[in-house]
Amino acid sequence: MKDEIVFYHNPMSRGQIVHWMLEEVGAPYRIELLRLDKREHKKPEFLKLNPMGKVPTIVHRGVVVTEAGAICAYLADAFPQAKLAPPIDDPRRGTYLRWLFFGAGCVEPALIDKTFPRKETAPSQLAWGSVEDTLNTLEYAITPGPFILGDTFSAADVYVGAELGWGMMIKSIEPRPRFAAYSELLRARPAGKRSQEQNNALTAKLKAEG
Repeated sequence: MKDEIVFYHNPMSRGQIVHWMLEEVGAPYRIELLRLDKREHKKPEFLKLNPMGKVPTIVHRGVVVTEAGAICAYLADAFPQAKLAPPIDDPRRGTYLRWLFFGAGCVEPALIDKTFPRKETAPSQLAWGSVEDTLNTLEYAITPGPFILGDTFSAADVYVGAELGWGMMIKSIEPRPRFAAYSELLRARPAGKRSQEQNNALTAKLKAEG
């Protein structure tokens, strides 16, 4: 199929973000499941696509795209009919990109550092500053809501919302009322539910195979 997206995935990875995005886009895709425990993501054939040996990775129209945030942005632009990103000439485009990149550049590293503490580093030496500043800014991004772009759901909500949900699940983010309300709204999306059901099935398959 000419426009099919090949999605290299493992359900216990950031691939869950892209899986949700793919369901939101509604374009045809095929999952290539990689077992991380068997290091299939480090095999030469996959390293030719992504030298980092990481999932998620997609191939679409002969183009390889890696990094969950970049994949979300790519898919939103590649399939404009899904209306998951403001057009180039829309003033909201800057706001959309701002928070999408904030998710990748600040939210994720702040959560990783909080979850897996390292030697103390001064906030001024970190691109994202402090965890508290990051979370306060994240709360600002989704206020007044309901979505980052007000009444318009976008790929930025997929990426930022997935990170926020993960952070609260592992208790790296306190469940502030605004965070909880935003996450509940996103969990209700049919595409998110479909991807979660599929990921649960994929996880069960991997466990059964041993």
